[in-house]
Amino acid sequence: MNKFLASLSFILIVNLSWSQATTEGIRSKLAAEASISLNSNGIAYIPAFSLEKPAIIGAFSLQKGRFSYDPQLSYGLDLKPWIIDNWFHYRIVERPLFELKAGGVVSAFFSEYETADEPVLQAQKYLAAEVVGTYRFSSLSSLAITYLIDRGQDPGTLTGHFFNLQAERADMGLGSKGLLFASIQVFYIDYTGDNDGLFTAAYLSASIRNFPLSVFFQGIMDLWTNMDPSPGFKWNAGIAYRIATQGL
Repeated sequence: MNKFLASLSFILIVNLSWSQATTEGIRSKLAAEASISLNSNGIAYIPAFSLEKPAIIGAFSLQKGRFSYDPQLSYGLDLKPWIIDNWFHYRIVERPLFELKAGGVVSAFFSEYETADEPVLQAQKYLAAEVVGTYRFSSLSSLAITYLIDRGQDPGTLTGHFFNLQAERADMGLGSKGLLFASIQVFYIDYTGDNDGLFTAAYLSASIRNFPLSVFFQGIMDLWTNMDPSPGFKWNAGIAYRIATQGL
């Protein structure tokens, strides 16, 4: 009897949650956003890893209600693919001051190796899931905590965990027309094959109000790592173009 009541309660909770999400999805409009950036050094979603050469990165987002699809495409300047991420997110809690979302990604990481005949581009598959909690101090500043578990699906791929604490400050005035965006993060990675470490990273971008172009600088430094050789300090600079639409 207790099991029956517990099962019934679970079914009711799931149905109520699904009904609420469906109703919100029907009432809400589709929001779309896209940005394309030219980078002096491609930096991955986990900033400890990079392409070590210039890259073109496109980030896109389609959101309706609590659901969003957030793919990211990363290519070298030779237009050879580096990373293709297909992110899917659901906002479990969506409040003015706090947001909790969960997501999953299907990724392909491309690497090139030489053969006797010609270079071969190999794709390795990854599956990952993350949970992100964000507290907003105001409409312009926030603090986010992320946990991600990553699983390589092919021989030779990495498996591990990513913990990230990130503070952001947006739309800081730079004169009458300029805007600044800044973020700082501390993150820890624990991956197979001696790919562990504690890192810090900073990101700063500048733009003109109501203008889609921005310039940015990014720096990453290891505080402790067992990687050999140590990644040391890495930096990335570039230019980004962003567009966003509401109410499609």
